[in-house]
Amino acid sequence: MAQTVKTICEGSPTKAERELGWNRATIAKALEELEGGFCYVDQSHRRGRKKAEDHIPTLLADMVEIADQFSQTDPTFRPPQLYTRLTAAEMRTQLIEQKGYTDEELPGEEAIRLKLNELGYGSNRVKKSQPVKKIPETDAIFDRIHQINQEADADETVLRLSWDAKATILLDRFSREGISRVVVKALDHDFQDKKTEKVTPFGIYLPSTKELFLYLTQSKVTSDCIVDCLIDFWESVREHFPHVKTLVINQDNGPENHTRRTQFMYRLTQFVEHYRLSIQLACYPPYHSKYNPIERVWGHLEKHWNGSLLDSLETVLNFARSFRFNQLQPFVHLNSTLYETGVKLTQKEMDRLEQRFQRLPGLEKWFVLIPPLHSLVRV
Repeated sequence: MAQTVKTICEGSPTKAERELGWNRATIAKALEELEGGFCYVDQSHRRGRKKAEDHIPTLLADMVEIADQFSQTDPTFRPPQLYTRLTAAEMRTQLIEQKGYTDEELPGEEAIRLKLNELGYGSNRVKKSQPVKKIPETDAIFDRIHQINQEADADETVLRLSWDAKATILLDRFSREGISRVVVKALDHDFQDKKTEKVTPFGIYLPSTKELFLYLTQSKVTSDCIVDCLIDFWESVREHFPHVKTLVINQDNGPENHTRRTQFMYRLTQFVEHYRLSIQLACYPPYHSKYNPIERVWGHLEKHWNGSLLDSLETVLNFARSFRFNQLQPFVHLNSTLYETGVKLTQKEMDRLEQRFQRLPGLEKWFVLIPPLHSLVRV
């Protein structure tokens, strides 16, 4: 560049900037290098203010020590926990109060915030990963479920399915905290009105074939609703499973499908007699229903319609039909039946029905086999 300027611009950096658009300060340095026979070494890494930890070597270690005091652990450990949120401003305050730093020597809040991010204390959502509690039977329940599931998957006369209902969806122009690449305008307040329509997805998932059956209902997901979905499901797939004699159902012990729920057990018994199938209920322990295979579906479904306005039943149906789980399209059905709540058997009727149930000793509430009457052997 310096040689060019000397040739056509008479060695003038100003003229080179005007004619060629080159920076005259850069050209001046280049001309000095050309005439003096040396090279400027641009040490940009030595420019600017040094990092705070260069001036205060203990700063990062002190920040980690203070951050650990914000962690919530078992109260019996009696940690020196700080009952306030960990923010950059709070970290700066604690460095002054606990470690004796002065306000002048510490960097500002923005620098503290960046250092917290570098140390791994960035903003994260609260993780729902710790069970509320573990009952004494939890381990035994899981051992039995694993055994039943493995045996079912290895036996062609047994079909395992997993079912559960998703959280109810309000049908309106609610944002639901979604994210979209296109402009989507939702209501500025997500107030629920009594007239707001709702829809609840209920899913039946086959772990062996990865098939998914979605049932959408605007009624309550009652015991009758669940068994009606089971009937519709079996009518649609029974031809594909001619050798199946037993259905193993993975579920939680929810209020509408509890093994002590009289109407639920009564309807299942009717199903067993009508189709001559045995049903084995295998329930996950309390506070551990997330291990039920169907639960994996709901997170993927939320991501599928994330950022879209679910303002009508037709919208939800169309999104459900375009959904893919394990690269398979689900079978989507609309259940338009209105179900009554509070339907139950009398205690006398339930006692008579209970005689045919085969409950696992010690884990009676979680494992129940309902065989057809013709297979029962009376002694």
